[in-house]
Amino acid sequence: MRILLVEDDAMIGQALVDQLNSNNFATDWFRNGEDAQYAPLDVEYDCILLDLGLPKIDGVSLLIKWRHEKVKTPIIILTARDALDDRVNGLDRGADDYIVKPFEFSELKARIRAVTRRCGSNVQSILTNGLITLDPISHEVTLKEDGIDKKVLLTAREFSLLEALMLRPGAVLSREVLEQKIYSFDEEIESNAVEYIIHTLRKKIGSHCIKNVRGVGWKVAKEA
Repeated sequence: MRILLVEDDAMIGQALVDQLNSNNFATDWFRNGEDAQYAPLDVEYDCILLDLGLPKIDGVSLLIKWRHEKVKTPIIILTARDALDDRVNGLDRGADDYIVKPFEFSELKARIRAVTRRCGSNVQSILTNGLITLDPISHEVTLKEDGIDKKVLLTAREFSLLEALMLRPGAVLSREVLEQKIYSFDEEIESNAVEYIIHTLRKKIGSHCIKNVRGVGWKVAKEA
């Protein structure tokens, strides 16, 4: 899952990036509204975490701009402003949720899951196609073999790529789409990175679980 974080506080921003990345989120962090304004127009994010007190362009102005430009990505406001009027204004301007600093990261993760479900994303508590079962909360993957569920240990990157495929079972995802889902802006991507992750994944769960459509991309079966 790919997250856009817009937060000017260096300590809070870095802590969130570290926690999000360690929980299999690919995170792009912008420190002011001016730099962030075009990001959701260029990348299809799963969720936006938006501070209100931003330099150059404030959070509410960004919110209005994005909704005016038909950005449908769910947006959670992160702010120290806990007055009722601030919360109501943010929600009225198009935010999907509001969390007041300081907050526990476990609550933020739960709110990300909630808004992505509520806003029509395919994110669910459990993803399964009958053969593979993936739990985005516990980060556990099980594979059904001869009627028995077998746990499979995956790296963070393998999990993220498999999750991207499982969110759209039956759909063929290109290398470019998969890169966008599992890597952030500031990460260097080797030319065969996705192919390598697919290779290691197929060794762990079986080549029959991830099908290659030559010249197009990869998919998991809609129903196994």
